[in-house]
Amino acid sequence: MAAMEEVVVEANWSIDRVYSFRSASRRSDSAQVIPITRSPTSEDTNYHVTSAANWGGGELNPQDAWLPITESRNGNTFSATFHLLCSGIGIQALLLPVALATLGWAWGIICLSLAFTWQLYTIWLLVHLHESDSGTRYSRYIDLAMTAFGQKLGKFLALVPVMYLSAGTCVQLIILGGGTIKLFIKTVCNDGANCDAKSLTNVECFLVFMCMSIVVAQFPNLNSIAWVSLIGATTAIAYCTLIWALSIGKGRPNGTSYNPPEMDDKMDRFGGILNALGIIVLVFRGHNVVLEIQGTLPLSLKHQTHKPMWRGVTVSYLIIAMCLYPLAIAGFWAYGNKVPSSNGGLLIAMSKFRHHDTSKIVLGLIYVLVVINCISTFQIYSMIIFDKLETSYTSRKNKACARWLRTTFRLFFGGMAFFAAVTLPFLGSLAPLIGGLTLPLAYAYPCLMWIAIKKPKPKSVMWCINVGLGGLGLVLSALLVIAAAWNLASRGLHANFFKPHGLDTVNHLDMVKTRF
Repeated sequence: MAAMEEVVVEANWSIDRVYSFRSASRRSDSAQVIPITRSPTSEDTNYHVTSAANWGGGELNPQDAWLPITESRNGNTFSATFHLLCSGIGIQALLLPVALATLGWAWGIICLSLAFTWQLYTIWLLVHLHESDSGTRYSRYIDLAMTAFGQKLGKFLALVPVMYLSAGTCVQLIILGGGTIKLFIKTVCNDGANCDAKSLTNVECFLVFMCMSIVVAQFPNLNSIAWVSLIGATTAIAYCTLIWALSIGKGRPNGTSYNPPEMDDKMDRFGGILNALGIIVLVFRGHNVVLEIQGTLPLSLKHQTHKPMWRGVTVSYLIIAMCLYPLAIAGFWAYGNKVPSSNGGLLIAMSKFRHHDTSKIVLGLIYVLVVINCISTFQIYSMIIFDKLETSYTSRKNKACARWLRTTFRLFFGGMAFFAAVTLPFLGSLAPLIGGLTLPLAYAYPCLMWIAIKKPKPKSVMWCINVGLGGLGLVLSALLVIAAAWNLASRGLHANFFKPHGLDTVNHLDMVKTRF
């Protein structure tokens, strides 16, 4: 008898969600932000009564069953943790000692701790905004932004930053992964002593990395690459641990200094401080995929997704902190202000200062781990682009993508990303500028979306915290953009179009220096 009552309660809950969704759709166009390609039929409704997993486990849109983000809802806390770790730990963490070189020990660690707490709070907001009171699940960042800010404003604020952040990260991963492959070849060949270190050009290294990434990218949906994310998370933890352990174990190079770099005037000093803050706040990434990762979790009457998702966030960010803090502290202790500020950071410092007294096997292992991590991370961020491409197709054709078309979309994006990496190998130099433009996705928008959707009482604690952090995030974004533009104007941009160079190459002779 109790079992029958539970079934009835489950059925009534499901039907209520259908009615609430229909009434919400009539009230506001933004209630369901993904276009519905067909109206739910009575057959669909009856099936949903018997199974809450129909229409994606809570998101009442038949189209979601066709798209890579929401095609599979069979994830769990472990798979979410793997995705969060793989997307959250990146090679950008190797630049943290550069920030400490400018800010110093105390202020560097304080700012790192504040940024960590701030971004963890905004993730908490996103996790709890994933499910609305009406039963709709927002499994994409853009959907939530359009619901909070309205169709036009939400798309304007979120679409371009999210797409750039996803596609730009993939391009940057090609540059870093391909450059690391070149470092691996140089290490194995011992600078030409054992083999021809120039056997592969930089462009060919990019192509090798891109081919490996696209082969792995043929998995159908985000949930299916959980084991890929596990490999990526494991390799990230491994190379972070190896780098900071070797940095301490090998001691400091001669002439290591902890003094801030000398600046000609106060504006340069101010710009340097803002750039250091930019490195710290931008080292925490992945907010544009948090909702998508949560969208792979199943939803039922008794089991809401925010609980297992938050457990995954807690575990993953504890591990991320255990990787980032030792990297920042040990890296700055070992190299001081000698850490290169170019792409790679500590990775280049290891290659430059430790290649004489470190085993080639160890260095080669670090490079292999970095490449594997880049390939794995590529899968998560590229899935956002694949989902967008397939959304456009399914909205027009009212049917799922065929397997050959899905493969074509992924090959197309891989080719475009490779072309961008070869055409714009200096993209890392623009990271502070463009990163400042996308910073509100992580530090400002979640706070403002909470106010718009949850509508806390004005001047209450939650209202004050979110208004303050949201406003501060927007101001910080503007300051970082101004500082990045100032540095580009004063130092110039080394725009080596179509001439990618190695990660350890500085001021390449073929660079064309463009001054603004």
